[in-house]
Amino acid sequence: MRKFLLTTLLLASSAHAQTVAPKPASSATIAANAAVKAELPADSGKDAEFSRRGFVATLKDPIIRDAKGNPTWNLNAYDFAKGDAPATVNPSLWRHMSILKDHGLYKLNEGIWQIRGFDVSNMTLIAGKTGWIIIDPLTRKESAAAGLKLANEQLGARPVVAVIYTHSHSDHFGGALGVTSREEVAAGKVAIIAPEHFTQEAVSENVMAGPAMGRRAAYQFGIGQNPGPQGSIGSGIGRGIAGGESGLIVPGNLVLKTGDTRLVDGVTLEFQMVPETEAPAELNVMLPERNTLVIGELATCSQHNILTPRGALVRNALRWSGYLGEAIRLYADRSDVVASSHCWPHFGKDEVKHFLSVQRDNYKFLHDQTIRLMNKGETAPEIAEAIKPPKSLSDEWYTRGYYGTYSHNSKAIYQRYLGWYDANPANLHQHVPTERGKRYVAAIGGAKRVLTLARTAMAKGDYRWSSELLNQLVFAEPANAAAKQLLADSFEQQGYQAESAIWRNMFLSGAYELRNGIKPVDVSQTGNLITGVPTEMLLQTLGTRVDPAKLGSLRTTLAVNVTDRKEEALLTVGNGTLFSEMGIEDSNAAIRLSGPRPLLLGVLLAGMPIAQAEAAGLKIDGDRAAFAALLAAIETPPTIFNIVTP
Repeated sequence: MRKFLLTTLLLASSAHAQTVAPKPASSATIAANAAVKAELPADSGKDAEFSRRGFVATLKDPIIRDAKGNPTWNLNAYDFAKGDAPATVNPSLWRHMSILKDHGLYKLNEGIWQIRGFDVSNMTLIAGKTGWIIIDPLTRKESAAAGLKLANEQLGARPVVAVIYTHSHSDHFGGALGVTSREEVAAGKVAIIAPEHFTQEAVSENVMAGPAMGRRAAYQFGIGQNPGPQGSIGSGIGRGIAGGESGLIVPGNLVLKTGDTRLVDGVTLEFQMVPETEAPAELNVMLPERNTLVIGELATCSQHNILTPRGALVRNALRWSGYLGEAIRLYADRSDVVASSHCWPHFGKDEVKHFLSVQRDNYKFLHDQTIRLMNKGETAPEIAEAIKPPKSLSDEWYTRGYYGTYSHNSKAIYQRYLGWYDANPANLHQHVPTERGKRYVAAIGGAKRVLTLARTAMAKGDYRWSSELLNQLVFAEPANAAAKQLLADSFEQQGYQAESAIWRNMFLSGAYELRNGIKPVDVSQTGNLITGVPTEMLLQTLGTRVDPAKLGSLRTTLAVNVTDRKEEALLTVGNGTLFSEMGIEDSNAAIRLSGPRPLLLGVLLAGMPIAQAEAAGLKIDGDRAAFAALLAAIETPPTIFNIVTP
């Protein structure tokens, strides 16, 4: 059942060897990056000092490996980021990665430490009376286990007594199996604490929308790019995503409202609920006895995404700003340290308050000015071109667009309020990209004319226009090698100029695939994620795999008995849909399945042959012809689909 589960959290971090070498920075890119350098704010050195403060130790061997000895992560992969920025990297982004490359175990405050640089995210460890309370156990089992081992070696071994997920993104829960086990949780030895609706939102992103989101995330995080001056410069809020195995342990202890507290192993935990911000289900953690605020992903070293390019629900910038204001009122005067689950912490009450206040105002400005321009009739692209922060905001390094940008965030806010349609009927019912491309190319005067215009734009450094022209030609004539190679060159230079790490990744990923084709992504480490997903949600996902054309006029009912979990479900098929209900036993169903969950899901979701499943113990009774027809209508989503070509 692994084949259908390409998700954001399953993307391998190992890079593929490129068959066409990257090209150097053009004169236009060299000039553009020089102009950026000239306008950057002064660097006080505070960020670098905060990043390194409290350093305890790091791994002697920088390579983290899985149980078979295969490397999953290289702590030293970004050591090249030092000195002056090369011509192929935006100097602001280069400075940013020169700080983000730090890694190891760091002390935040008395009894609180962080593991940083072992993954795209941070893992926070709180010493209780007897054991560790862990906040956000990274993306991968291997990285989380390595971080916990380092802490135990340096600080004294302790058992894990609780794990807190700040929110429903995989880089904040996927490594749970590296610090605890389902057996320890089931036995009551370890509590799993998370915000209300965590499981539903985690499954929605990582399983239901996982195939499409995972493919897009490969672009966003630069999967397949080697770290380096002509490749990956991280993700803007950390490095890339570690390789290895991800899993999900469903939380049993849900936080419902701001002000909820828990006393865990002698440590008081005070929670702030911040839903619809960086994730639909999210919380922050205040440790009042230790004067430390762990703010999850609400405030980091970069402007964040209101709509992440990999795809997600549009976030609420107004609420985001409001929750930051609430955090200031509730916690700033009590916090000597504010730490996030990405990037480096900030120290000192005045610094904490200033950091949170600037972050609050940055999201409020972004929201309010987008709405102001929207209400004047400007469209999303027009707003994205016009909106600029005041100098008082842009002079703070952590408001800059290393991850989210004013450009695509303003479009997200527009989308949240008005949707994709800009009210111009010309854009209401456009042709699909291939048909638009053919018509554009014909209108311009043919492929040779488009190439001539694109080369002229490239020579002037107008890569935005050359990309627009060449994209039409590539979709009109997918076999046009000259168009693809020139578009790759155009994308590459835009990547070299980007301050946003993820814009860089997306441009360079597009250039790579135009030159070399698509490289498959390893999805072999997926089993533990599905093991933790409730059956109800997997059956809901099954409904999204049904092809109505293949289902045709089929009407039937299917009773499912999950013997190893003592669960019952009823599936109703008709009107081109599959509707599932849990807890219903129907002895009159036309089809009856009975067996352990792995076999049931193997047949329903992963294409396991019926004969193989029956030989392993699955029981099938009733209308076998109808069951075969249903299975024939269930698709296995592709793990790879085209993005920059038709």
